[in-house]
Amino acid sequence: MFDRLRLAAAASGLALALACGAQAAPAPLPLHQASGPWPSGHVQGVAVDVRGGYVYYSFTNLLAKYDFDGKLIGTLVGWTGHLGDLDFNPADGKVYGSLEYKEDKAFYVAVIDVARLDRVGVEAGSSEIFRTVYLPEVVKDYAADLNGDGRFDGDDGKFKGDVTASPDHRYDCSGIDGVSFGPAFGHTGGKRYLTIAYGIYGNTSRADNDHQVLLQYDVTDWARYASPLTEAAPHRNGPEAVKAKVFVRTGNTRYGVQNLAYDEASQRWFMGVYQGQKPGFPNYLLYAFEARAKPVPGDLVGVPGPGGKGREQGPLLPLADDGLKDAATGVRGWNQKADVGLQPVGHGLFYLAVNAKVDGRQTADLTLMRWTGDAQKPFVPVTADERDTLASAPPKVGATPSSSIRVQ
Repeated sequence: MFDRLRLAAAASGLALALACGAQAAPAPLPLHQASGPWPSGHVQGVAVDVRGGYVYYSFTNLLAKYDFDGKLIGTLVGWTGHLGDLDFNPADGKVYGSLEYKEDKAFYVAVIDVARLDRVGVEAGSSEIFRTVYLPEVVKDYAADLNGDGRFDGDDGKFKGDVTASPDHRYDCSGIDGVSFGPAFGHTGGKRYLTIAYGIYGNTSRADNDHQVLLQYDVTDWARYASPLTEAAPHRNGPEAVKAKVFVRTGNTRYGVQNLAYDEASQRWFMGVYQGQKPGFPNYLLYAFEARAKPVPGDLVGVPGPGGKGREQGPLLPLADDGLKDAATGVRGWNQKADVGLQPVGHGLFYLAVNAKVDGRQTADLTLMRWTGDAQKPFVPVTADERDTLASAPPKVGATPSSSIRVQ
């Protein structure tokens, strides 16, 4: 009798699990995926939950969630600000993205509980899954009165429509865009921190806007800051201090780091940008720096020091010794489009996005690529066999990108 009851209970448990939709293993990483067309801004970035089997797309004022089979699971809408780059945090299962309200001098990290995003058309303002954290450090630089005339000339001032002409904005800061989780600067292991990259205006007549500016935050206690977004009255709840602030000299790029990504396999940070216009720099599309590189205090070339004397000092990170090299400046990088979606997924594999406009609506085409180590062609699409072979192999953590996976 006992055995029969035990078997019956087990059968009932299995039936209940099936009825509740016991989670199966996700489909393999898709070689390609398309999102849209959406009546929105163009795609700004992507995030991938490898274990859960989901891809998230930021379309400026819309967030779309797909599974690995290409099925649309849900969308989040209802804000007028600029949602930029995204990253998925496996520690809490949430997606983090940059969110800008320039005229309000309000810059946030959007923290999105994507596990609860299960239908199309969820309104961010009336849902508990969308919260924001204010970034005072960004506002301080964005709204800096550099010329000392007692007023901030920004997007809401006399330079509206031609903001790059403003003499203000420290480091020519235009806000924020790139977002990624990774180790503390100068380290490859240990705790992971949220890293935010500044947007930088593309004013070619200024000399103080040739560095990428990166901030790191510990988000462990961010629940105390995370607040609903009320656009009529933007909140100011956020951490006063940053864990770290570093500078990487690349030459000016239009709107700074559009996509920031930490690759665990190579232990390297990648920065995808819109191409810069200064003739004195090579104006590459993709830059990188090594996670193990220690920030070193030095001159911020082009940035005046206190009182306009000398140069400002700051912690500098060198670019990775890889890729193309400009003989005049020593700047290194790649001519690889990586400005609207760049996401490492392990084993030397990356997703790269391409944007397009179809009948006035925006689309994103995502392709699974592998790192080649080639200066001229750093990424190539993978085949299903290559994907399966690489995905089943033990992860190569710490292998240099130039030696991990090469084109044959």
